[in-house]
Parts: sequence; C-alpha cells; structure tokens
Amino acid sequence: MSAGAERRRLLRGVGLGTAFAAALTAAPGGFGLLGDGSARAWDHENHGNGHPTDDQILNFALNLEYLEAEFYVRATTGTGLSADDTGGKSGSAGAVTGGSQVPFQSSNIQQYATEIAADELAHVRFLRSALGNKAVPEPTIDLAQSFTTAAVAAGVIPAGQVFNPFADEKSFLLGAFIFEDVGVTAYHGAAPLLRHKAYLAAAAGILAVEAYHAANVRTVLFELGLSGPAGKISALRAAASGANDDQGIVLNGMANIVPADENGLAFSRTTSQVLNIVYLGGASANNGFFPNGLNGAIA
Repeated sequence: MSAGAERRRLLRGVGLGTAFAAALTAAPGGFGLLGDGSARAWDHENHGNGHPTDDQILNFALNLEYLEAEFYVRATTGTGLSADDTGGKSGSAGAVTGGSQVPFQSSNIQQYATEIAADELAHVRFLRSALGNKAVPEPTIDLAQSFTTAAVAAGVIPAGQVFNPFADEKSFLLGAFIFEDVGVTAYHGAAPLLRHKAYLAAAAGILAVEAYHAANVRTVLFELGLSGPAGKISALRAAASGANDDQGIVLNGMANIVPADENGLAFSRTTSQVLNIVYLGGASANNGFFPNGLNGAIA
C-alpha cells in the first residue's frame, strides 16, 4: 500500500473530519475603506443564527495576528510593535512580556523568520486599516511563562524547567510551530461565515500566506529531526481543541509537511477551539498567551 493510501486509511480509521466556523476573516483594503479611512464596506450587521458580526470576526483575527507579529518581530529585531500598530480607539495597548532577538546561526532560518515577521506585521496593519476606529488595541500578551506552560503540558520539557523560544533556533522553530497551524485552521473555519466574495477572497489570501508559513516551519523542523517534540505539541493542540484536528510532522513514518484530512483538506477550528489552545487551560494557566483575555466580543 502506498504511503498516501495508508495515510488516508489511518485518517478514516480515527474519524478525522473538519470542525466548522472558526471566526477569522478579512477583506481587501479597497473594499473596506473610504477615502477618509473609516471602515465602511464591512458588513457590521449581525449574520443571524448567532453568528458574530464582521467587525467582531476581524477583531478576533486581529488579536491573534498581534500575538504572531509580536513573536516574530521580537525574534528577528529584538523589539516589539510600535504604538502606531497596537493602540485602539477603545483603549491603550496591553503590555507584552518576554521576547528577544534569537541568536540565529543559520542565515537561511534567519531569512525565513524575517520574511514571516514582515508578513505578520502586514496582517496587523491590514486588519487595523480595514476596521478603522473599530479596531481593538493589542491585548496583554505573555511570550515568557506561556511557552513554558505549553512545553510542560505537551511533555516537551519536565515540570520545573523553562522553555524559552528565543534562546536558539530550534526552540524558536518549536515556538513558531505552536502558532502557525492554528492560524491555518482558524482562517479555514471562517469560510462558512462569510457573506461577500470580497471577504472570502481576502480570507483565502491570508490563509494561503499562513499555510506557506506553516509549511516552511514544518519542513525545517523535519529536516532538523525535531519530529518528536513537534508531535507532542500537535497532540496537545488536538487535546485542547477537543477534536482530531491536528497532525505532527511525521505520519506513519513518513514526512507530513501538509496536515490534511482524508480529502486532502486543511483542518478547521471554531473560535472556542482556537481559544482553548491559546488560553492553555484558561484561568488556571493565567490564560496562556493572553493573561487578560482577548480584546473584543469574541473572547
């Protein structure tokens, strides 16, 4: 039996399918802004049937993009986002704890990280521009203790040790692995909530970029022989989401750079599933990466 056929058989055996309706979306700036910079073309009316409004969905996405941008920008430059990229009309930005420039040894890995950092910062600016004065400020973010909490919970390190994703290249890649697949599954889950083709097209564009990032991180982790700890992180994400919606970088003894269901589709997650992952156990774990929770209606 071929590796691909065996992979599909295994997936059918464990019943892997797609979760539904995670709330992340975006739309091209030309559709979202008037000449005066105010948000306009976003559909701020309730979708009905309990669905969140478009601005609520966009702000949920913005919270997560803040987290990714702070992680990558600090890893590549040693400093975080500027006040111009984090403040909001509804309040000031929260504090960011942790993060420092990674002492990269590989020029290639440093270049990958720098490119991803630029993309994530662009996502923040894109969403903030689209939302206008409805954009929420950056929430309080923990880039220190949260990683240790996740690493211990996954079994990557034993209790009592510290996991610092900024200490070296391998730690950085494992830290990045925590985020990237989550972003892909969240954007995929947004599709059923979208009402306009322009929004769907923009969400597809961001999803594609996040998928490129995820594949890059997964490929380098595989090449460095880090399938063991990556697999533990994948298992933790799946357990936190409560669904069979994750895969490590090795499956059935073969490279698994593209995690997908039996139909070759990316997994998707609901907002609750995404929050279960980034909150790392909720209040008992100080809400993981977001000690004070996300800003906005979806938190």
